[in-house]
Amino acid sequence: MTLRLLHMLALFWMMAGIGSTVVPVWRAWRTAPIEEKTLLLMQARGNQTLWLVPGTIATALTGFAWAAAEDWNPVTTGWLLALEVLFALHVFLFLPLFAVGLRRVELLARIARREGRESPELREALADNVPLVFGVLIVVTVPVMAWLPVFKPF
Repeated sequence: MTLRLLHMLALFWMMAGIGSTVVPVWRAWRTAPIEEKTLLLMQARGNQTLWLVPGTIATALTGFAWAAAEDWNPVTTGWLLALEVLFALHVFLFLPLFAVGLRRVELLARIARREGRESPELREALADNVPLVFGVLIVVTVPVMAWLPVFKPF
């Protein structure tokens, strides 16, 4: 029961990280003034390191501990294997690519703010939509990851 509670707290930590990181990125893409865009991207990047990454690590550790304590086989339990694959995609693909895209756009936005105008590199980075795409993938996979252990479809 204690591991389950710790895992739920870690999940809330990760959800707070997703919300506090992805929402400012979405808002930054929809706003025009470079000052506001830069502040939103800086906020998203700070929240990524403070909330999203540690929350994801805590979720992985507490989930593993809970599964081990419940004696679930991580290979033969179908829903748990699917959850592990989704979480691995989340951790090893979606989060790093989101972070790289966010870091690139934030740096270019800071430079543009200092110069007082948008640079062609910033316009190109904003047109790539890398943080938006991987932010949406992160947001979309989380309900699926929550659905799997609740309903245990296979």
